[in-house]
This record gives sequence, structure tokens and C-alpha cells, in this order.
Amino acid sequence: MRIKISNGLVIDPANNLEAKHDLYISEGRIAAINKQPDGFTLDQTIDASGCHVIPGIVDLRARLREPGLENKATIASETRAAATAGITTLCMPPDTNPVIDTTSVVELIHERAEQAGYAKVVTLAALTAGLKGEQLSEMALLKKFGNCVGISNALSPVTNNLVMRRAMEYAASCGLTIFLHAEDQGLAGNGCAHEGAISTRLGLPGIPESAETSAISRDLLLIEQTGVRAHFCHVSSARAVQMIARAQYDGLPITADVTAHHLHLTEMDIGYFDSNCHVRPPLRTQRDREALVGALATGNLNAICSDHEPHDADAKLAPFAETEAGISSLETLLPLALRLTEDLSLSDVINRLTAQPAKILGIDAGTLSVGEKADICIYNPQTHWIMNKENLVSAGHNTPFEGWEFKGKVVHTLLNGKVVYSS
Repeated sequence: MRIKISNGLVIDPANNLEAKHDLYISEGRIAAINKQPDGFTLDQTIDASGCHVIPGIVDLRARLREPGLENKATIASETRAAATAGITTLCMPPDTNPVIDTTSVVELIHERAEQAGYAKVVTLAALTAGLKGEQLSEMALLKKFGNCVGISNALSPVTNNLVMRRAMEYAASCGLTIFLHAEDQGLAGNGCAHEGAISTRLGLPGIPESAETSAISRDLLLIEQTGVRAHFCHVSSARAVQMIARAQYDGLPITADVTAHHLHLTEMDIGYFDSNCHVRPPLRTQRDREALVGALATGNLNAICSDHEPHDADAKLAPFAETEAGISSLETLLPLALRLTEDLSLSDVINRLTAQPAKILGIDAGTLSVGEKADICIYNPQTHWIMNKENLVSAGHNTPFEGWEFKGKVVHTLLNGKVVYSS
């Protein structure tokens, strides 16, 4: 299939490209930019007039619920939702059922994603067997035969410091990045909201900032000792950003991401117990939110992710503290990121969604370089639309952004040079 994408503003931060160009696609790859190759015969032309043409979005963290929780969503349903949102690569944490600690589970996930054909799915292997925090997983085998792009214990804490140290040493010897959810379980307890005036007023058990910062402190010390490449997931507080920035300045091999919803919501949005604002880590203060946006602008936070967690309706119907945490957030990732252009340049925003997360995962994605796979998102930056949860393609409709007006709508998504979504 030979395709020409014409008249669009091409934005490719990996190549410092932001100009009006034509893209030529052949055999699933980008054949040329601006100049039609000799002997190139077109099968299809996509007119991108008034649109931005960017690399396919790479989402660092999305729970697709399969295997194990198909009652909430499936790989097919969520990759289809990803395609409508311009996302071409999704990274799955290992907390599926069964856990991603064997190559057979990885093979199942890859097979289901290929059958669906809407987006690529890469996986993080379990750091410990069964995510129990006791015995190390077979990291080397999972990397070699499962093509896992990193390791993580997901939201399950590794409380034994020696186990964490050994895990980091093993990961470093395999050349694997360790993805860390920094939360001290003892301090977090059964909390469900940021510990402060709002949680006190609402009578909700709180999670203090120190639950995050104390865990980061331990991990930074072990990273320094072991030399492992590490990535901190969904950073939520100003103090945590400060600590990570200092460690990066000191030369530790660390990166970090922030979720799109933590860049726009605070503890105030819980309002009168809106369970769609029950997330982990919790929404924090306005000062924390501003610090996260600032750290994204300076580059101390390297990427924006969706942290997609689709739920069935029942999961959000109990009293706030008893509901399940998480937001269905694939379809709001790009529009929420585009709202940040008052603080970051458009190229920087696109960079945090494409080239940077691809670099963190160590995969060939997030760029429009000639010869690379043609994973492309085309969106109209002038289209206004209102979020209606009933119109979400994802099987999960648990979003706190109901009624929000967004600017910027995906019109085409290409995966390996094939159009997988067209509005």
C-alpha cells in the first residue's frame, strides 16, 4: 500500500521538524518526506490540510484488562480505543491475571494485539514471581524470549530492601529498565485521597506525600548503588519532582513520567465524593499540580502517559473509599496534553507523547524518520468537541472529564502504513 499524506504540518520532535511537508509511505514504512520517490505510484492520498501530522503516540502505561479481567475490557476493545486517540503503541504493566512472569502470557498478549490489529502492545515483565515481592522473576528469559521492554512490580510493593537491591542488580546485568511505582505501603495504608484539608473535611483516609517521597528516597539510594536504569511512574508531588530533578542533575540514570490527569486535576476535583477522581497515586494539591507542569517544561519529567484503567460501572458505584482506583483515559491523553501549550511549546508536548516515551522503552517508535515504520497520528488542532462518556470507544466509561470541552481531534491513525482509524 502506497500512501501520500499531503498538505499537513509535520511535527517530528525527534528530528527537530516542524514544517509543512508531504509524507510518502510504502510497504509500511516512511519512504520519503516532501519529495516523491522515483517510480512511486499512489494507492491512496490523505489530504491533511489544516491538520498536524505527528508520530503515533506511545503510551507508557495502559491496563488493557486482558488476560484476567475481560469483564472490564479486552485488548481488542482498548487497542481500538487507542487507535481513535492516535495511540499506536501501548505499554502494559505486569499485573494481569495470570501475572506477566512467563513467556506464555507475553505470547498471548502479543497474539491478541496482532489479531485486533489496531495498535502495538509491548509488555513489562514482573520484577518478582507473582508480584509477591519475594522471589525474583526470570528477567533474562522474559527479555530474550518474551521481548519484554522492562520490568516492574506494578502497584505491588517490594518491602524487602534486599530483594529490591538484588532485583536492580539482576536488571542492570540484563540491560533492563526497572519501572518503579514509588509508594510506601505502610504510610499509604488504606488511604484513597491526598492527606490534607480536603480528605479531612470529607472524612476520607489520606495518603501523605511522604508515602511517595520516602519510597523514592530508598529507590534512589539503591539505583545509585546498583547503577540500574530506572523509570519512576506517575510522579504526583512537588517534593518528589524536586528529589528526582536533583538525582538527574547528579547523573543518576533515571527518567520519570506524569499522568495527563495529574496535570489538570487536584484534590479539589473530588468535590462531593466523585469516585471518578479516585486514582492512585491520589490527586494532590494545586501547588503539586503546578510543580508537575513546571517539571514537564524543564524536562525533569520526561513523558506524559494515560495510566489507562477501564472499569465496569459497578466499580465506581460504592462509597468513595471502597471504589476501585483508575480512569479510562486513552481518549483524553492527546487533548489534555494539547492544553499544556501555554506552558510548553507544541513540539515539546508532542515530544513528551512520542519520542521520549519511545526512548524510555527502548523501542523504534515516536519518529517520522525515513525508513522507520509508518505509525502516524493526524489530528485537527482546531476541532472543538465535548467529552461525553457514552461516546467513549473504550469499554470503560469511568472518566472525570465528562462535559469538558477539548480542542484537537484525531482524524486518521496509521499503523505500519495501514489506516486503522479514520473519522
